[in-house]
Amino acid sequence: MSTKIFYAADSTVAQNTVLTYPQSGIGQALPLYLKNNVVVHNHAVNGRSTKSFIDEGRLMAIEQEISKHDFLLIQFGHNDEKSEDNTRYTKPYEDYQANLEKFINTARAHGAYPVLITPLCRRRFETDSSLLLNTHGDYPEAMKQLGQRLDVPVIDLCAESKKLLEKTGEKESRKWFMYFPSGQYQNYPDGKEDNTHLRYEGAIVFAGMVAKGLKQLGGIYAELILEEFQAKE
Repeated sequence: MSTKIFYAADSTVAQNTVLTYPQSGIGQALPLYLKNNVVVHNHAVNGRSTKSFIDEGRLMAIEQEISKHDFLLIQFGHNDEKSEDNTRYTKPYEDYQANLEKFINTARAHGAYPVLITPLCRRRFETDSSLLLNTHGDYPEAMKQLGQRLDVPVIDLCAESKKLLEKTGEKESRKWFMYFPSGQYQNYPDGKEDNTHLRYEGAIVFAGMVAKGLKQLGGIYAELILEEFQAKE
C-alpha cells in the first residue's frame, strides 16, 4: 500500500512540462529521494500564495483526497509577499499564519501529518558581496513561530538554501536557477536571468534539502526516505 505526500506550494515546487524546460520544481525532484511506495501528489501552482491557493479551492481539492497517515507539505511565501496584489498578499503575522493554520487543520482533521517548509531563498546577492539579500522578510520566521506554537514540524529550507548559495557564490550558483545566456535552451532563445525559479539540477539539490529535513525529523518522516540516502552523511 502506498503512502501519499501532498505538496501545497508555488512555482518553486510546481510540475513543469517540456514547454518550459529546463525549468523544474522541487516537487518534480522529490520522488528521487523517496521509497518506492511513497507517491507525491504535487498540487503546487505557479504564482499562488496561501490566500490565492485557498480562494481558488485548491486546498479543498487536497481535502477531498487526503486521508489518514498521509503527509501534507506546505511551502509558501514568495507570493504572499506581493503587497501590490490584494488577491495574493498576506501579512506575515496575521493572515499568512491564519492561512497556514487552515492547511494544518485540514491535514489533522483527516489524520494526516502536516509539515511546514519555509520558502526557498532567492538567489539575489548584495552588490559586490557573497551575501544574499533577505527578500522574504518576516515570512520564514512567522512560519517557524507558528510551527512551534501548533507543534508542527518545520523544515527551514530558506535558511539551508541561503547557506548553500552563499557558500557556492554568485556565479557558480547560476547553474541551479533559470539564469543562463542566449542560445543555450530552445525554449529561451534570448536567455534568462531569473533568480527565483530552478533548473532541473537545482530542483534536485533543493529537493535533497527537503528530503534531508524529513530525515532529520526522524520517525514517520524519516521512513519516507530512501535508506541509501538516510545512510549518507
